[in-house]
Amino acid sequence: MSEGVSIVICCYKAARLLPQTLACLAAQRFSTTATPAEVIVVDNASPDETARVALESWPSDCPIPLRVVHEGTPGLTYARLRGIAEARYEIVSFVDQDNRVSPDWIETVAKLMAEHCEVGACGGQTEATSDEVLPSWFEQFQNYYAVGPQGKDAGDITDTRGYLWGAGLCLRKSAWQMLSERQFRFNLYDRRGQELSAGGDAELCYALRLTGWRLWYEPRLKMHHFMTSDRLNWGYLRRVSRGFGVATTGLDSYEIAIKGVPSNSMERLRRTWSWQTLATIKALLRKPLKVLRASLSGMEGDADVLRIENLWGRLLDLVRNRGNYVFRLRRLRTHLQTPWLASQEPTRTSDSERPGNG
Repeated sequence: MSEGVSIVICCYKAARLLPQTLACLAAQRFSTTATPAEVIVVDNASPDETARVALESWPSDCPIPLRVVHEGTPGLTYARLRGIAEARYEIVSFVDQDNRVSPDWIETVAKLMAEHCEVGACGGQTEATSDEVLPSWFEQFQNYYAVGPQGKDAGDITDTRGYLWGAGLCLRKSAWQMLSERQFRFNLYDRRGQELSAGGDAELCYALRLTGWRLWYEPRLKMHHFMTSDRLNWGYLRRVSRGFGVATTGLDSYEIAIKGVPSNSMERLRRTWSWQTLATIKALLRKPLKVLRASLSGMEGDADVLRIENLWGRLLDLVRNRGNYVFRLRRLRTHLQTPWLASQEPTRTSDSERPGNG
């Protein structure tokens, strides 16, 4: 596989935002020899003119080629999988349709991954931008929008934060191929149309960790995340937080595997569906009046409301998917159907914050 960078832009109804995103990629600068690169626009069943706009927006004299491919199954995860399959180069960099990357993005990614062969995925820092005035609460909850730093300093975050945002995530394709050969399959699927499902990016990072790859945060990888007005409201953020809560049940089995074999019976008990369900109910009942108020009003800017939404999402998914939850735990205990997991001795890690648990 050729060394280079494949930029993958997964698009759904992106005709309005895509030209600026592509303009930033067409303006990439290189300090020495240009890094081999390509841009792949994945049209994920868009009902608008995304494909046409992409082709018309790309400068004819740009040395980086652009291709448009189509993925008919709705969902961000499906679009990313198509992008990986289409990529010709070793590094696959996921840039969302509303992301505007820095002029040195491609060169920085290429150098970083060449210098750190142990890194399976890396990510950078994001700044919010919008035509609208950002809400007063935005800065406090910007991480829900994949905005801000992903670490204190540049370096390995595998055993601290433990995951990277999908926006701007740069994946080593050989690491992905290792997962595929070991029969890795997603439990979680990210955004499908207006459905705010989440967690696929964190799941991918956890799977990489279980197969020995490292995660890296690089603040030199900078981009702007353009915020549309429909996302800058409290109701939308509450839905996002509930979606994160749903995702936590799919990530539980990975965290259990990462922590390793339980040392005592109490620890084994804490990992059961019954314990997790009761613990989630108990957490909701700590503030019963606030739970009631949150169901009747918006309570804009209240962090407890987002925590409540997260817990509700988790509880509803635990109840709906008890069979799946138990199966995932049993599968990890027996290692019968997950050779990609069984082949690597899991390392113990600190209890870092999961997506949606903030």
